[in-house]
Amino acid sequence: MDFKESKPIYLQIADRICNEILTGKYPENERIPSVREYAANLEVNANTVVRSFDFLQNKGIIDNKRGLGYFVVESVADKILEMRREIFMKEQLNEFFNEIDMLNISINEIVDLYNKRNK
Repeated sequence: MDFKESKPIYLQIADRICNEILTGKYPENERIPSVREYAANLEVNANTVVRSFDFLQNKGIIDNKRGLGYFVVESVADKILEMRREIFMKEQLNEFFNEIDMLNISINEIVDLYNKRNK
């Protein structure tokens, strides 16, 4: 996995796990790889993966069943999409608006480009 410097690695790993859940690699109520397995797969420190798993558990995406491992929570796709939408609206969209203001790009130009993209 190629990590970006602009975002903490543990959040990039959390995003990857969410992608894997959304694509069905890890179905609802099924076990995900252990911290050690995931760390070895990505060639990162296990503590970084622990931080990712803790983040996802706090967000209600995965759950730790003591002695069994981490499992994908039921009906989690909507939760993941809601979480990503919230992050996008708070962080990325604000940066986007700042950039278009600085570059003096009109909203009409943005709408035109968006409409062309979807054709």
